[in-house]
Amino acid sequence: MKLPALMLALCLALAIAVAGCGGSSDSSSGSSGSSSAEPDNTDLSKKPIVVVPKGVSPKTFAYKEIVEGTGPVAKSGDKVTVQYVGVGFDTEKEFDSSWSRNEPFPFTLGAGEVIKGWDKGVEGMKVGGRRELLLPGDLAYGPAGNPPKIGPNETLIFIIDLLKVE
Repeated sequence: MKLPALMLALCLALAIAVAGCGGSSDSSSGSSGSSSAEPDNTDLSKKPIVVVPKGVSPKTFAYKEIVEGTGPVAKSGDKVTVQYVGVGFDTEKEFDSSWSRNEPFPFTLGAGEVIKGWDKGVEGMKVGGRRELLLPGDLAYGPAGNPPKIGPNETLIFIIDLLKVE
């Protein structure tokens, strides 16, 4: 095999291996639907569509970087402003969305003002980024849930856009 053909074969094998991994190691628990049915959520001017994966509700935190921002990085103690959509894993229904209210949501990262999964999942995002979070019940609303829309220990899926870091 000539060197260019060998390089092409190696690049193709690497591309297939990376595609099979599903992105960052933090998203390995299958936080996205099948690739053929997955919507293009890269346009931050549009409300994203959350696709609930099939199967048993995951019990571990995962995230998937949909769009990596280019602005400042969010860190604990920063006041951040986000747009978001939240969907229950079990119900497959949207329970909340700042997009629907046309009202971005500000909070202080790491201050316990939001559910634990948001503090964990928004930290490290860059302004202009969009991230999908898969939050097991212990990082969401726990055993109490948030009736009537969120059941006890329900896993939640959020797609969050980071608009601002102060």
